[in-house]
Amino acid sequence: MADGTERRGGPFHVEVRIELKAGVADAEAESIEKSLRLLGLPAIRRVTTARIIDLECDAASEAEAMGLARDAVERLLANPVIHRVAIRPA
Repeated sequence: MADGTERRGGPFHVEVRIELKAGVADAEAESIEKSLRLLGLPAIRRVTTARIIDLECDAASEAEAMGLARDAVERLLANPVIHRVAIRPA
């Protein structure tokens, strides 16, 4: 642009879903399971929890926004040892 600023195509929204990997203790899910049984809902056999993080990115394209989200996941949002991550356009 004439003023030296770059025109961006965004904002783009990206959803990051973070869950614990199988075998990692999920205390919140265990508490929910126990409470559901106490409420008389034993047919609910398994509960898992996840965090959903919505990122709004100023990016030139959806692909660039997805790359920014992957960078955020790798640098801050998730631990690859214990977390399973799914990233998708929102």
